[in-house]
Amino acid sequence: MNPADQTLAPASTVGALPAERLPVPGALPAGPARKRAGDRLRALDGLRLLAALMVCLYHFAGKNGEVADSWHQSPSGVFPTLSRAATYGCLGVQFFFVISGFVICMSSWGRTLGEFFRSRVSRLYPAYWVALLLVGAASVLLPVVVHPLRSDEFLINFTMLQQPMGVPRVLGVCWTLWVEMRFYVLFALFVIWRGVTYRRVVTFCILWTLAGALARVADTPLTDELVMRDHAPYFIGGLALYLIHRFGSDLLLWGIVAMSFLLGQRYSVTALWHPGVQGDFPRDPHVVQVIVFLSFAAVAVVALGWTRWANWRWLTVAGALTYPFYLIHEHLGWFVIRVLHRGLGLGPYLTLAVTVPVLLGLAWLMHRFVERPFGPRLKRALAEKRPRIVPVR
Repeated sequence: MNPADQTLAPASTVGALPAERLPVPGALPAGPARKRAGDRLRALDGLRLLAALMVCLYHFAGKNGEVADSWHQSPSGVFPTLSRAATYGCLGVQFFFVISGFVICMSSWGRTLGEFFRSRVSRLYPAYWVALLLVGAASVLLPVVVHPLRSDEFLINFTMLQQPMGVPRVLGVCWTLWVEMRFYVLFALFVIWRGVTYRRVVTFCILWTLAGALARVADTPLTDELVMRDHAPYFIGGLALYLIHRFGSDLLLWGIVAMSFLLGQRYSVTALWHPGVQGDFPRDPHVVQVIVFLSFAAVAVVALGWTRWANWRWLTVAGALTYPFYLIHEHLGWFVIRVLHRGLGLGPYLTLAVTVPVLLGLAWLMHRFVERPFGPRLKRALAEKRPRIVPVR
């Protein structure tokens, strides 16, 4: 990929919206912000898990590569029908990015730059470090599934900066975390640093959209890395949808969402489809467009408040499992599939039915014993202020 905060990579678990929605002078459109104190947007947590399961299905049944070694043949031969749907599961990454734009805008409202930085670090790194250790251990136990890296390459992965450093990834899905990190930096520098307001978020969305178009004209690696021309529309659409959720429908905001969808569907089609023979996993460009539309539409339904009835507590648990599940599912999933299918002789569908719950169970353990205790501790440690040293005269 995703693609992951919720992010695919992920943004934090959706919490209650601020009760205070008083307008900032000169920052809001006409009309008061809509008050929804106490809403948790649990449906958004469910969408996050759905996106992760889409990516999981893609990695297990919709692509070739290492997973073919685990199945002992191409997944298109193992799952002749399922693989035709699974090949579109990679679009779960784009779904993640729309959700991430929504959630990052929501969670950063009223926060300082330091608070935002601490929340992102404490949210992303503890589970990520544990996932690296788990996959690293698997690469030693069964290197035919996951190839171990050199020690220097493995250690660089702990920084989450392995891609710009040109180092191989331990976790295949962590390319989406690099995309998420760049989004956080851009949003922090241009919006959060001065304080999040309606006007600043809208201005950021418009300027980022224009920058993406200009970056395509420039067509240089540096501008692509900085502007993320192919991924930006999804984040921008999510940002605008959160403003719709917070302040109500507005023609300008819906225009931003529509523009983001139009640009996003173009990127997805050109990235995932090409004319002619497409190998074992052909894609229909119209299906790609429909899935991208549904990704925007699903978040729009939440933004409009049409899912307030979906207030089940298990959705919060589902949202909490999404990030650790997303991190570990690919490589450890191939490990489990090889053991169950080739080692124990389970049928392919039964193997899938066992593998996914096993990974969700491991994700719950990571959330319960890593994220919950160590995330807050890391956040508090980052917030501690050093005593001022008074120079002796």
